[in-house]
Amino acid sequence: MQFYRVSLYQNAVNVKSFEFFIDKVPSAVYIDCINTNSTAIQKGQHMILIDYKDRRPLYEQIVDRFQEMILKGILSTDAQLPSVRSLAMDLSINPNTIQRAYGELERLGYIYSVKGKGSFAADIHNLLPQQEAALFHELDELVEKAVGIGITYERLIFHIQARREKKND
Repeated sequence: MQFYRVSLYQNAVNVKSFEFFIDKVPSAVYIDCINTNSTAIQKGQHMILIDYKDRRPLYEQIVDRFQEMILKGILSTDAQLPSVRSLAMDLSINPNTIQRAYGELERLGYIYSVKGKGSFAADIHNLLPQQEAALFHELDELVEKAVGIGITYERLIFHIQARREKKND
């Protein structure tokens, strides 16, 4: 069992915060959303999960969650993110942690800041080619590793096709 603290947001305003224990953390949790072919469309609320047993620093977890929400379209272009102070209070963590996460997101091009207004989700169309290139690089490394331990290309292709068919069911 792992402990999690969760904050729900709607239009950059905290709607509800709560804590709970679960056995396995989902990669993402969407509440009141429509899911169509792996594309989540924001209809209501989304949440940020912090896993205190994760070995990664908290700011990296926050960066990952916001990247995922932006790439999946849950946070649309120009959507305002919660303020550093409000998100820090809601998650009960140091504001410097949130500021560091927002700084990293801005450095990576996922968000932009407007002085006196806050942080906003950037246009992801420029980010998608970078994400695709990074994923293909990781895939190349995994394929090389698999072939290195004796897994054939045919078996890899079979596994990918089986996964796609399972996902379509």
